[in-house]
Amino acid sequence: MNKQELIKHLAADADVSNKQAEAVLNSLSAVVLERVRAGEQLVITDLGKFGVVERAAKVGRNPKTGESIQIAAKRAPKFTPAKALKDAAAR
Repeated sequence: MNKQELIKHLAADADVSNKQAEAVLNSLSAVVLERVRAGEQLVITDLGKFGVVERAAKVGRNPKTGESIQIAAKRAPKFTPAKALKDAAAR
């Protein structure tokens, strides 16, 4: 399912126009991005938890040459699915 299909599905399910459904979806995306950028968590019950994980600097190895390389520390997005989402996928 792509974004336009999701918008149509949301509009039909909520009995609103496609334009209103798209506005809500865009707003949700903006809030998730804003919270993740700020390093905070956003929990949506029955869907999951969006957040950020801090990855420490480490020494890696180039698999082609075997040479050691320094990998910089970074922040990465993280999504943890809720139990309801895990259960739905298992069916």
